[in-house]
Amino acid sequence: MKKIWQKDDNATNIVVNKFTVGKDLDFDERLAKYDVKGSIAHCKMLSEVGIISNEESVQMLFVLEGILEEIESGSFKIDKSAEDIHSQIESILIERLGDTGKKIHTARSRNDQVLLDIKLYLLDEIREITVLTDEFFQILIKLADQHKNVLLPGYTHLQIAMPSSFGLWFGAYAEALLDDVEMLFSVKNIINKNPLGSAAGYGSSFPIDRESTTYNLGFQSMNYNSVYAQMTRGKSEKMLSMAMATLAGTLGKFAYDVCLYLSQNFDFISFPKEFTTGSSIMPHKKNPDIFELVRARCNRIQSLPNEFILLTNNLPSGYHRDMQLTKEILFPAIDSLKECLEILSYTLPNIQVKDGILDDEKYKYLFSVEKINEEVKNGSSFRDAYVKVGQEIENNEFDFEIKNLNHTHQGSIGNLCLDKIEYQFNKLKGKLLG
Repeated sequence: MKKIWQKDDNATNIVVNKFTVGKDLDFDERLAKYDVKGSIAHCKMLSEVGIISNEESVQMLFVLEGILEEIESGSFKIDKSAEDIHSQIESILIERLGDTGKKIHTARSRNDQVLLDIKLYLLDEIREITVLTDEFFQILIKLADQHKNVLLPGYTHLQIAMPSSFGLWFGAYAEALLDDVEMLFSVKNIINKNPLGSAAGYGSSFPIDRESTTYNLGFQSMNYNSVYAQMTRGKSEKMLSMAMATLAGTLGKFAYDVCLYLSQNFDFISFPKEFTTGSSIMPHKKNPDIFELVRARCNRIQSLPNEFILLTNNLPSGYHRDMQLTKEILFPAIDSLKECLEILSYTLPNIQVKDGILDDEKYKYLFSVEKINEEVKNGSSFRDAYVKVGQEIENNEFDFEIKNLNHTHQGSIGNLCLDKIEYQFNKLKGKLLG
């Protein structure tokens, strides 16, 4: 297919073409519907300001809406001879409408076209990540409430520290997701600005109406400065990668905890055997491969921001072809993050929590602070009580009978504040999906 920038019949060198197109066509299928939606909004605007006639607009809209139907039904095919999806859509218009189809590119550049497509795609992916995060969040909240009275050893420095609970553990990760979603929301607000009309980064001499395309495409506002609009290419992807890395950090830490708690040395939880894997030579093994792979994938996702920094930090303003690589960095990572959320939500409801863990003698020092606090309540100063209990431990004289742990402050074992965490999460979720 002839390139949209080609001025004569001399074809680009095949090797050069293969290298410059790269993996673009592999990812352009994701952008196809957004490219058509952008062209529909642009076409309407061109007619509104009188750059094309109403009749020409109606003809182009008819073809574009037909292409959109094909894409949404799954019958549209990417032309492997095309340079990219943007060229293919324009070629279809020209093929069906002749000279009228050639007018679609008036007052825009492929630069702001790609920018627009990626922003619309990322906004939809943020919504999908939010929905999947919500599903995982609700499971954590349910498990936290269900197991709020089951005690669990708490650790610092991987040393036995103080009593915790499964309610506190599950609830901690639920609240972590609240912060992660808040970061997603911030990134959504930054991305949710219309770049269309910035053309190649310096605007257009045509009297276009950017408010029109902003409204028709459902953007919150626009990137006003045309130079800055182009500077958001790479920046939008980098910002989303940072939010994804934050979320991946939460999932990876949770997966690590699960692997630890499943081991025989901890033995706090278990899963039905169909959620674990075996060993080729050790018949007793039940390996947490799901969670190890989640951890590994999430570690890779956490490297994304650095990859984007290295790709974009040595570029001046204006468009550069380096930006083409943002797709192959980010798009597969989005898939991977969503798959991690899906498998966690599928697996976690089957977790089996073990009761009576703290009955084991090795956990008796978990209650050293409880005993200190009892001494304080009986009139001792904290420092004197600390020394007294410390000496008991050193002399192997420490003893504490586990009674009802009376922790009542907000966020403690006895007051998880799950309703408040859930309220804040749902409020943010509504904004993200609205």
